Amino acid sequence: MTIRNSAKAVIIRDNKILLTKNKDEESFFYLFPGGGQERGETLHAALKRECIEELGCEVSIGELIHVREYIGKNHEHAVFDSDLHQVEFYFTCTLLHEWTVQQTPTNPDSHQVGVEWIDLNELKEYRFYPKEIASYLVHKSSRVYLGDIN
Repeated sequence: MTIRNSAKAVIIRDNKILLTKNKDEESFFYLFPGGGQERGETLHAALKRECIEELGCEVSIGELIHVREYIGKNHEHAVFDSDLHQVEFYFTCTLLHEWTVQQTPTNPDSHQVGVEWIDLNELKEYRFYPKEIASYLVHKSSRVYLGDIN
């Protein structure tokens, strides 16, 4: 099993967070924009590329605020994620241009059906991953390493 690095964008404005909207056989679910780091690519380069692919928008990257491990066999989606071990790096980001609903992602993920601003105080009402990160964002916690959470 190889360990995969992933860079994620935390884009918050007016107490709302910008997330990708995805759909599977169960229902809609929400994820942070971002994705896998390619060989020879820095985390910042990966995040910029992924935001263009998933949001259709360029970002300015700020501070690293969280590091999360995801070891698939330990979580609810072990049936299809049992071989996945991913280390995710969460960076504060700002949009370089105003994002609008009309913007088109250049290469959305396979389950991605859109992008939405979600109120931080309502985040726990959504099927959102990783679930446990919501409390860190709402309470503006400074804990960087979050461990193997979902």
